[in-house]
Amino acid sequence: MKQLFLLICLILVVQVQAQTFRFAHVTDTHVGGSTGAEDLIRTVDDVNQLTDIDFVILSGDVTEFGSEKELLEAKSILSKLNKPCYITPGNHDSKWSESGNNDFVRILGAEGYSFEKNGFLFIGTASGPNMRMAPGLVPREQMFFLESSLKNMKDPKQPIIFINHYPLDESLSNWYEVIDLLKTRNIQVSLLGHGHSNKPFNFEGIPGVMGRSNLRAKNEIGGYNLVTVTKDTLYYAERTPGIKTLPVWCKVPLGIKNYQSESGKWPRPDFSINDKYPQVNVKWQFQDQSDIGTGISVSGKLAVYANTKGEVVAVQSKSGKVEWRFVTSGKIYSTPAISGNRVVCASTDNHIYCLNLKTGKLAWKFATQKTIVASPAVDSKTVFIGSSDGVFRAITLETGQLKWQFDGVKNFVESKPLVYDGVVYFGSWGNTFYALDQQSGQLLWKREKYANRMLSPAAVWPVAANGKIFIVAPDRRMTALDAKTGNEIWDSGEHSCRETIGISADGQQVYIKNMTEGHVLAFSTEASVQEMVWDCPADLGYEIGPSSIVESGDLVFVPTCNGVVVAISKKTHQVAWKYKLSNALINGVTPVGRNQLLLTSLDGRVAAIQFDLHKPELLHQKNEK
Repeated sequence: MKQLFLLICLILVVQVQAQTFRFAHVTDTHVGGSTGAEDLIRTVDDVNQLTDIDFVILSGDVTEFGSEKELLEAKSILSKLNKPCYITPGNHDSKWSESGNNDFVRILGAEGYSFEKNGFLFIGTASGPNMRMAPGLVPREQMFFLESSLKNMKDPKQPIIFINHYPLDESLSNWYEVIDLLKTRNIQVSLLGHGHSNKPFNFEGIPGVMGRSNLRAKNEIGGYNLVTVTKDTLYYAERTPGIKTLPVWCKVPLGIKNYQSESGKWPRPDFSINDKYPQVNVKWQFQDQSDIGTGISVSGKLAVYANTKGEVVAVQSKSGKVEWRFVTSGKIYSTPAISGNRVVCASTDNHIYCLNLKTGKLAWKFATQKTIVASPAVDSKTVFIGSSDGVFRAITLETGQLKWQFDGVKNFVESKPLVYDGVVYFGSWGNTFYALDQQSGQLLWKREKYANRMLSPAAVWPVAANGKIFIVAPDRRMTALDAKTGNEIWDSGEHSCRETIGISADGQQVYIKNMTEGHVLAFSTEASVQEMVWDCPADLGYEIGPSSIVESGDLVFVPTCNGVVVAISKKTHQVAWKYKLSNALINGVTPVGRNQLLLTSLDGRVAAIQFDLHKPELLHQKNEK
């Protein structure tokens, strides 16, 4: 009897051991940063010495800047692992990617994954934001991947462990869509990075665990987490590579649903602002099947945008009906430029395309050595555009022939150049702002500032007036430069700002939006100092979107990173109305006529909104309430 009892105990122990497994959760390695590569090498060596680890999860920010060089270095280090490694990108891999997020897939294999281990289904997705500074956004193709993975489960009750770089909260624009999908199945826990610290979360009842960054930071050695999964508990313990494993700091019960599937119980994006301003309404709108990282340009009856599926799309500006699609073989983040009957747009397939506006047929294409994520400007029948191969080009609009090229660009170009008084101006992600002669491409001057390339004036679309070039940058400063010499006229950090700027139709005022205070400000373009003309407390909230401010008629239109367009009266300097199209970044605002705007949002929405110019009493009535 005693022997039978011992045998049963032994069988139970073996079953428990068979169900238990362990993996390494590594995150925020930032290869390309100061110690990123060295810290990752130490972690890989340590993981290889641990025989009880089954695989490695790397939950984003693999690199510092998403460049090909950094990704190849990361792959070289990770290839030395003697265990499987499952990787998803983070915002550092996708926002500043010179390849438009193509190199991550090409070099590391995929942006998302799913696999099974001891009865658990692991699903990892990308987080964005892709190329455009904004809150995170799980791309539409990754949402389709997640939905498909859940629908095709053999057992709907199978426990799921989800991995994303961001928390499943408002730091992801579409957090609620992700959560609602996960709640259709047996989601147990969400693992993440991004915050560089060990921290437990609760995402609408779904447990979440953030792992520390692999970077050493202020310590001599970095670290990661060892995760042990049993039938009923997930344990987190920090590991100092080559030295020791610290005590368990987090336990997550498994097999218990701590959430409710009803989305109505939890906060969701609030669109009630649209009820406050009945003078604004949607004329038409539709949801593209891909994300959209470009603005929309209009000429006559047609408007043109592009998407991350690699399509240039023309729609009727009055109805939104699609007229034609031109398909490239790379994602597109280049806002199309229209001149006459020509549309120019660049793709990450290493080509600049010129299309017939009416038919969408190819007029010509121009090959480059690397991808293009920049937008073109057309002036005097010449296309001006930068790329990721260190080259800025001037191309004849009619024939597609190269007029000149400037080969001295540091890092890559993301923005749309400004052509002003015979000079072409643009910034790059190499801490440099350039001025080139429009006719010859000769360098007239350049401004180099900062050692940290993340502070480069590279995403801003510059504006100019009264002999001055105006820029804003991630250094949160607003700068006025002498257009001829590049000398600083003034450089101010008094008013927080980021990469959004605009210019009035008469050139007398330049506009910015605060990053933290939520105001929209206008400054004189004539003054030799930063002289404020007006300040509108627009209640924008925390605002990091780079989309340009546009003036039309008596209104100044301000796009935001939370899907809202704000209209400000030039006469009163107060908010005239607001409209929320989406919960994601508004890429750009394109006025059509006197009372209509065309909009695109990063999550793939395209819309025309119209507003009544003759009912100011509506505004006053609402404000009184």
